[in-house]
Amino acid sequence: MSDQEINLTPTRPYLARAIYEWICDNQLTPYLLVDATQPNTNVPAQFVKDGQIVLNTAPHAVHQLHMDNQAISFSARFGGVAQNIYVPFAALIGIYARENGQGLFFDASEYANINPTTEQPEPETPKKKSSLRIVD
Repeated sequence: MSDQEINLTPTRPYLARAIYEWICDNQLTPYLLVDATQPNTNVPAQFVKDGQIVLNTAPHAVHQLHMDNQAISFSARFGGVAQNIYVPFAALIGIYARENGQGLFFDASEYANINPTTEQPEPETPKKKSSLRIVD
């Protein structure tokens, strides 16, 4: 059976999370290279050059970083203004360390046959505390 017959999920989210952790564990600065022209990508347009943007995702530079299997999202300041960033994994070109360029760059064809979702998911709301009580 081929990968297409089995319908495997893309490896990009898993590899990106692993490389991000490796970069941070080595006290380096994780940068994301993003194709800003991809559907549902939300990045500050004024910083896009030639359809691409590089984002610093160091823990001290972002707030509420979240990487699931669909996208990377976080809040960051650009020119002193806080913005919510949303990068679908189909738009992620690479993740690398600023200091030495080590990381991974991805094959664009991995997402060629996957339809992007038409809407961004709503930000997660804080979960309510459970309210269990002892009943006599």
